[in-house]
Amino acid sequence: MATSSVSKGCFVFKPNFKKRKISVPVEDYFNKGKNESEDSKLRFETYQLIWQQMKSETERLQEELNKNLFDSLIEFLRKSYSGFQKSSRDWGCQIKLREIPTAALILGVNVTDHDLTFRSLTEALQNNVSPYVVSLQAKDCPDMKHFLQKLVSQLMMDCCVDEETKEGSIQVAQKKTHCSMDSLSSWYTNVTRKTDPKMPRKKRTSSSQWQSPPVVLILKDMESFTTKVLQDFIIISSQHLHEFPLILIFGIATSPIIIHRLLPHAVSSLLCIELFQSLSCKEHLTTVLDKLSLLEHFYSQPLSVLCCNLPEAKRRINFLSDNQCENIRRLPSFRRYVEKQASEKQVALLTNERFLKEEIQSLLENLHVYHSNYFLVLRCLHQFTSSLPKYPLGRQIRELYCTCLEKNIWDSEEYVSALQLLRMLAKDELMTILQKCFKIFKSTSEKQLGSTAKRIEEFLAQFQNLDEAKEEEDTSGSLSKGLQKTDLYHLQKSLLEMKELRRTNKKQTRFEVLREKVVNFIDSLVREYLLPPETQPLHEVVYFTAGHTLREHLNAAPRIALHTALNNPYYYLKNEALKSEEGCIPNVAPDICIAYKLHLECSRLINLVDWSEAFATVVTAAEKMDADSATSEERNEIIHARFIRAVSELELLGFIKPTKQKTDHVARLTWGGC
Repeated sequence: MATSSVSKGCFVFKPNFKKRKISVPVEDYFNKGKNESEDSKLRFETYQLIWQQMKSETERLQEELNKNLFDSLIEFLRKSYSGFQKSSRDWGCQIKLREIPTAALILGVNVTDHDLTFRSLTEALQNNVSPYVVSLQAKDCPDMKHFLQKLVSQLMMDCCVDEETKEGSIQVAQKKTHCSMDSLSSWYTNVTRKTDPKMPRKKRTSSSQWQSPPVVLILKDMESFTTKVLQDFIIISSQHLHEFPLILIFGIATSPIIIHRLLPHAVSSLLCIELFQSLSCKEHLTTVLDKLSLLEHFYSQPLSVLCCNLPEAKRRINFLSDNQCENIRRLPSFRRYVEKQASEKQVALLTNERFLKEEIQSLLENLHVYHSNYFLVLRCLHQFTSSLPKYPLGRQIRELYCTCLEKNIWDSEEYVSALQLLRMLAKDELMTILQKCFKIFKSTSEKQLGSTAKRIEEFLAQFQNLDEAKEEEDTSGSLSKGLQKTDLYHLQKSLLEMKELRRTNKKQTRFEVLREKVVNFIDSLVREYLLPPETQPLHEVVYFTAGHTLREHLNAAPRIALHTALNNPYYYLKNEALKSEEGCIPNVAPDICIAYKLHLECSRLINLVDWSEAFATVVTAAEKMDADSATSEERNEIIHARFIRAVSELELLGFIKPTKQKTDHVARLTWGGC
């Protein structure tokens, strides 16, 4: 379009129409992947359902983990509020009233999402402490003006519940240019004055029952706030604390030392700081085991359609197709199960579809029972072994679980040493562990494990009725008879004989006999219920076994991945045209792959001219160009540009660098194929 004109002016051009990118749903990738079958959509829906259940269960567990932390934090805020209400002329109280109550919440850098924690904390504070809770982030508060604007807007728009308060807040919130602590103080006075203390209790939360609830300000990322903004706000707030009761909560991810680094003593002395430590990342990991292999299991295993609750799985078994039945017959665990059956039943399982589905329902039900019993006994064993010296079977239950999944745990040396240590436990320790195990087994409805709870209860009763006084009398009587008055030589000789006799013919006490029975009972439970999942038929349906895939995702090796991608692009792209013999350069490979394989043939210094000619030779052979054609010069320029881009990408990845020794050379930085 021409832009020439007699007079000067502005020329407006309409932008070119751009095609909107069509977003492909996730289920399309899932359905068109490997192992495509008629139930791909159902498998994807089952995966989404189970993932949502796991997510909600994880959030619930995190709330339970943070409950004690929130309770102590709320108790601190209540004490701080009571300090605002006290009116005393004592000099110490007056100084105390100028200090802003501050809770330093240490969350840690490796703990799960902080936003979820702050969201739960905000709800707890609004229900129990004050309806006026504000959360601010450093990115929204670069200076004092924006800090006050965010504070005022959240207080006046979000924290007001009553309709009358909302109307008043909207009128004040419109004047953003007049945001100051004076306006906040006057707003707070008007709001607390309008609150009707005679409101029925059913319409008020516990926080609104307070006559003048404080304003709780949460700084989510205290380390990221500007020092000047924090200092100015704390100094100004301390001057208005008697008319604008404020409580600060600092969200700290690193260490409480950051408070003294950001705030000088003159400012930090205006804060009454109390530290609150959240649970460590290890405790979160122990409580919540992320199932990273969930999507891979549903994607790679067609029979994962049965990985759901038992009633739904039984219903889906009735609608299995012939192809799915054949997939079940091919499972290694099912084939081992068939080999153990009688010949008539083997024929029925391999030929009769109806009989096969009935047997699958029975096996799947047994698998669910095995799974529930497995974790009950696992938790019981963990109670016994988690307090042993040097933790032979691990301190956390996940360590014990991994050991049990890999092999028969009773065949390991660690298990044998753990049993030896259990045979040395004192009576009080053993009774405490048995009481915890009794609570675990009492919660189950299974008949077999229900009898286990009764057996443990009998052991507890026997421990309470133990009386070892009579057992000790015989030993003390025999000892007194042997210690008769004699010379030193005969005394030493008799003592050695008595020690040897006691060692060979030692009689166990009632407590030792009962302790041995308890250890043997736990050992029998472990051998019966903690069998590896591989021993169960149809375990492939609900257990993820491709551990190598999980290791590839978790154990990142970027150097090896880069070398594999550049040296053998077929490994990732799966394009048949990229297949080539070892040492050969495929003609249709990406430019960076061609340049990379050529640079592997060079020494420490690479001549750019030779490298460019070799690159052009390979590319020309790929595109079958004619050197005498009229457009050869243009194509040479294109090839040269492609070579420059490939070299720049290799330099960015760290394979080469410029050198001052020779201007037309580059230095190679990697050796040995990587």
